[in-house]
Amino acid sequence: MTDWRRGIVLDRDGTLIDFVRDPELGSVVSAFHPDQLRIYPGVPEGLRALQDAGFALAIATNQPGPAKGQIPESAVHRTNAALVDMLAAEGVRIEAVEVCLHHPGGGPGGDPALALACTCRKPGPGMLLALVAKLGLDPAQSWMIGDAAVDIGAARAAGLRAGLVFERGRCEMCPLRHGPDPLLPDAVAGNLADLARVILQS
Repeated sequence: MTDWRRGIVLDRDGTLIDFVRDPELGSVVSAFHPDQLRIYPGVPEGLRALQDAGFALAIATNQPGPAKGQIPESAVHRTNAALVDMLAAEGVRIEAVEVCLHHPGGGPGGDPALALACTCRKPGPGMLLALVAKLGLDPAQSWMIGDAAVDIGAARAAGLRAGLVFERGRCEMCPLRHGPDPLLPDAVAGNLADLARVILQS
């Protein structure tokens, strides 16, 4: 279909923004407040380049905090909205955001309605398929960009190409650089600006 669009579906934590790190407690968690948002270097530049090349941009993120009883659902949506606004201020338009709030095990104080096995939680394809339908994307010309195996798995399950943001020193990610298909990504770079260049040259 000639009216389909090319799209880039983006993971959130570890791809667009840094995790929240507490050196005293030794904890690393996802941002749950707008004040905690720290966009990685190269993200605005990379996204503007992809946008200028005609790609529609969207976000797909696993956020099980409400199911686990760690944060309220409203905190997830507030933080996502703030991120979209921050990127807009950098000239980047995020056209849609899909969130999976589920977790198969849940947690103490969590919303029991969210404690379930679902098809939207990456590496399931649900969020990506929803974005393909919502934005009219051609899966064969679209990408899922993330920083973990679940992002590549979701891309494969939804029929999208897979891009990996790989930081040096993350030894647990090495199999995703040189491992067997289907975990082998289609493109790898150390930051989103470099990954955008690889995608645009492919």
